[in-house]
Amino acid sequence: MPTTTFRITEPERARERALRDHFATFWATAGGSPRTVYDSFIGACPLAAGVQLEAVEDSGVRGWWVRPAASADTKQALLYLHGGGYVLGSAQAYRGFVSQLVSRTGLPALVIDYPLAPEASLPSAPDAALRAWRWLQAQGCTRIAIVGDSAGGGLTLVTLQQLARAAGAAAAPVAGVVFSPWTDLAFTGASMTDPAVTDPLIGRDYLHDCAARYLGGYEARDPLASPLFGDMAGLPPLLIQVGTDERLYDDALQFAARAERAGVSTALEIWEAMHHVFQLDVAHLDSSRVALDRAAQFLRNAFHQGE
Repeated sequence: MPTTTFRITEPERARERALRDHFATFWATAGGSPRTVYDSFIGACPLAAGVQLEAVEDSGVRGWWVRPAASADTKQALLYLHGGGYVLGSAQAYRGFVSQLVSRTGLPALVIDYPLAPEASLPSAPDAALRAWRWLQAQGCTRIAIVGDSAGGGLTLVTLQQLARAAGAAAAPVAGVVFSPWTDLAFTGASMTDPAVTDPLIGRDYLHDCAARYLGGYEARDPLASPLFGDMAGLPPLLIQVGTDERLYDDALQFAARAERAGVSTALEIWEAMHHVFQLDVAHLDSSRVALDRAAQFLRNAFHQGE
């Protein structure tokens, strides 16, 4: 398994400390409902230049197209599944972050809303992701990659596993890219309780609460909830990026190891001292910008293969 570790520089470490101070201030002072606060936090990621936004609400699919202003191949697209522990997050809030990938890849992306817990539990979110996949195909998209962060990263892997079992080779996803994916709602990873991990954004108690709301009547080890325990056979090439200072560190490492053992082409990138979904912080961190550059290159390579 190709594993690349990115060491943090001292100037970058200082920027990371300053950003963590900002996080602490934000979460201590932000007002409003948890969903409003979360969307405000995510929405701070800047909108990239040269993109166009278009709301989508059609055939049970709701979200936003984020497209390059310049013409792009309409048969190729990214499907983006947002994070938020399955209880928070919205397509609208994620438009800025998704635009960073769109501007780097030159590919249009559909970022969707899926039903959130506790109002909706399993299998609502996986069903919505599959519905969006089929909708993209109905729009004429024949080559699609799926991308997601945190819970959306877990949902990305669940969706890829479902498609690997259901779809023929002609309809297979081109690739999957996940940032700090939540792959294990059974909490078997050592990083969940490691006192050396000082994740400034999510904690074990928060994740347990999210899991309880999301699972409904499903077991935590059900592959629809935890892709770590799913069938890895037939998955497309994967890129997994994770920081060393986050509770989901072992979620990423364990999934990468099992995928590799199943013969999946898996690239794992480990970013020293980085927090959960650090890629959002393109305005502050060199690591964020470089990680997104690398994710975009991975996607471009995947789309170019087989052309």
